[in-house]
Amino acid sequence: MFVKLFNMQPKLFENTAETVDIGDVILYALGDFQSRGKVLANRELALDRLHGAFHRAFVKFGIAESTDERIVEILKSLGARVVTVPNFVAKYPYRVTVSQTVAANALEAYNRKIAV
Repeated sequence: MFVKLFNMQPKLFENTAETVDIGDVILYALGDFQSRGKVLANRELALDRLHGAFHRAFVKFGIAESTDERIVEILKSLGARVVTVPNFVAKYPYRVTVSQTVAANALEAYNRKIAV
């Protein structure tokens, strides 16, 4: 398993010929979250519950991880509802709710990518 993960990481001076849309990476991450048997649609989740999926997606696409604020911006642009809670309530002050439509699109994007 270590070898498989190691091969997915980009090399230090490797140039990628293709550019990656960060929205596609976030959609892939949401699909990855669902592919592991977790419910995403119409459920309020703390952003840190999704961090593992985001990390796996950034590694898969070979790009640097984005900040929480950037991820939140992209989630909002995709149609997710994001609520900010006070910092004293949680370490990651964002709660994310993804609609059924966005969740279905994310799972479709994930399945399309793994089929390649």
